[in-house]
Amino acid sequence: YGFHFPAGLGTLPTLGYITRGAPGYRGYMQSAKRACLEISTMKIGTHSGSFHCDEVLACYFLKQLPQYQDAEIVRTRDPVVLEQCDIVVDVGGVFDPKKHRYDHHQRSFVETFNSLCPEKPWVTKLSSAGLVYVHFGRQVLSHLTHLQEDSRELGILYDKMYENFVEEVDAVDNGISQCDGEARYTVTTSLSARVGYLNPRWNSSLEASDIFSSNLCLSAVAKKTIKNIIMMKMALIRTSLGKEEQVFPLLYRISTSELSLLEEWRGVRDDALSELSGISSCIFVHSSGFIGGNKTKEGALEMARRTLQAGPNPGNASNGC
Repeated sequence: YGFHFPAGLGTLPTLGYITRGAPGYRGYMQSAKRACLEISTMKIGTHSGSFHCDEVLACYFLKQLPQYQDAEIVRTRDPVVLEQCDIVVDVGGVFDPKKHRYDHHQRSFVETFNSLCPEKPWVTKLSSAGLVYVHFGRQVLSHLTHLQEDSRELGILYDKMYENFVEEVDAVDNGISQCDGEARYTVTTSLSARVGYLNPRWNSSLEASDIFSSNLCLSAVAKKTIKNIIMMKMALIRTSLGKEEQVFPLLYRISTSELSLLEEWRGVRDDALSELSGISSCIFVHSSGFIGGNKTKEGALEMARRTLQAGPNPGNASNGC
């Protein structure tokens, strides 16, 4: 449970690892919270007490947008205080996009992605994460990727992001069983449980609000690292494959390969694989064909090109990994 802030992270002090039980930890959490709220103008309201993955994700999505990036997060159940917030998620008993109210706990709420956007197939009841994603998701993705909101690429990413990430959060928060026969939704992260573990223990002196705000600050550091990795992968795809729209960087995990590496390469290693394939510097190809390695970027790309050129065939069919 330690946090490490590198030098130069805004107004936060440069410290080493501080564990929950260490002297000064509570004061440090409060100072981190104050640093995030220092230049706030807008207010995002959500409920107090234990936090859950859906409102954490909803707040995170909103904080990616210029109009909310410096917003103060107000955690309360007081209707008077919530009324003063610019946008409210996961509390208040109201769903009204025109007033920026996004709660899903009221008895009358039955909305799904499909009910709000009939052209979309998903029928899982929405949580606050899904509600914010439906209404702001395209803006968030456009801001993070610099793709146009109406572009085909962003449309694909918008759908895949919901199907393989946000829907899981919606379903878990609403207590929807994944399986009763055919699976209703995909679980790829177990993020809801992991966020739940970040709540203070029952006998902790820390306030949930302090941890909630501090973890949103920490997420900004992680976002920069993740974004750099994605941008490097996108650059490799663009420089290697030109401008054809044939590869998209996806943010979800699947357990089958769309196209496995060539059958004759599988289970072969090193010099034997290089001789067999005619590609220098080979390291290995897994026996199932779902992964392989080469000592050079050029070699790895050539292995991928040769596999793509061969295309699907009985000996090169997709395998579970």
